[in-house]
Amino acid sequence: MENSGIYVGLDIGTTSIKVIVAEHIKGQMNIIGVGSERSAGLSRGVIVDIDQAVTAIKKAIQQAEQKANIQISKVTVGIPANLLEIVPCNGMIAVSDEAGSSKEIDENDVYRVTKAALIQKLPPERDVIDIIPDEFIVDGFDGIKDPRGMIGVRLEMNGVVYTGPKTVLHNTMKCVEKAGLKVEGTIVSALALSTTALSDGEQDFGAVIIDIGGGQTTAAVVHDHKLKYTYVDQEGGIFVTKDISVVLNTSLENAEKIKRNYGYATSSLASKDDVFPVEVVGKVDPIQVNGEYLSEIIEARMTQIFEKLRGALEDIRALQLPGGVVLTGGLAALPGMKELAEDIFGVNVKVFIPQQMGLRHPSFSQAIGLIKYVMQQSDIEKIVKSTIVNKDSYNGSQENNKVIALNSQIEETESKKKPTTKKKNGAFDGVKNFFNTFFD
Repeated sequence: MENSGIYVGLDIGTTSIKVIVAEHIKGQMNIIGVGSERSAGLSRGVIVDIDQAVTAIKKAIQQAEQKANIQISKVTVGIPANLLEIVPCNGMIAVSDEAGSSKEIDENDVYRVTKAALIQKLPPERDVIDIIPDEFIVDGFDGIKDPRGMIGVRLEMNGVVYTGPKTVLHNTMKCVEKAGLKVEGTIVSALALSTTALSDGEQDFGAVIIDIGGGQTTAAVVHDHKLKYTYVDQEGGIFVTKDISVVLNTSLENAEKIKRNYGYATSSLASKDDVFPVEVVGKVDPIQVNGEYLSEIIEARMTQIFEKLRGALEDIRALQLPGGVVLTGGLAALPGMKELAEDIFGVNVKVFIPQQMGLRHPSFSQAIGLIKYVMQQSDIEKIVKSTIVNKDSYNGSQENNKVIALNSQIEETESKKKPTTKKKNGAFDGVKNFFNTFFD
């Protein structure tokens, strides 16, 4: 699979695990294999039982292998946005030769400057998920996308680092490895999803994408082709199913079938005349329930979820972005979901559905996004991201010490130039200020 142009995306969701195999030929993505297995060992998007999760991953991989007629050895894995932090980073190295003269910048220099940017004091419970370069600076000339081949004595990189809980990352990597696979890369799920669910204009001018999953609902703000903010509500499709089960006194399995076959997210679209039987625990004969009553149960839970998302998005003025809201995820396919979202968010809303044959359901959006994200990566982005994959094997302590010393000098110089300002309380204030400045 090294040079075959074949990519494999692994989406480990709360209710299902999906594997998609695609080949990249002449700029086109062709799906050649799909695997989908009911999840086990997960709760609210997080792995809680490694052995159960491994078994489910293996089954999904086997399905994809049989359909694609290949053996899968490497996968790109999506990481949920739970407790995600988005942090700007900067690195600087010297690239001059021993005599101090200018030297041509090569791939190794890009690797080293990225390692320099990653030298930061992370809390022991957090780890790096991904790093994205914004620009390179060669001897003070900024805005450079790829510095390779240029001549200089100093190379800088400005970028963004995405960090998450070490437990989430470790459990995910452990499951993939125990399933006999190698992790080719980790990507923030919301970031990968934006590449397929949002148009180029929406990614540029800004939009909010809401992924309604089984165990949780994630809102992500994308602007200037960058992930700016995420908010995770620990409720999703499973909670809607549980509500139906409790109110109608039926099993979870029956509640899920009823939700899929008769459910509406907006009660005004449902009909009292649409009556269906429901098997009730403790009764021999089923009872008759109308569609309007069922939709009221669904609408109550989804209204609660959307209102919490709206509060978080309004605080950072994200709903003012011209792209509006894009819904995806398994529950987004429920009739009336778009209308309910428009009523609560007060902006234009659309539902994204993948157009690939056999995958025309919002639940496949995430897995497709993982593949599309990797396919769109430039060579320079791949070099930068390789520092995360190879971070354990990198032996550069001496170089790192030089970088730390150089960065310390720069920070000391910059601090003398800038007046001291009082730091505001709370990380959320920083996010609000960022968006206030960004959208003005």
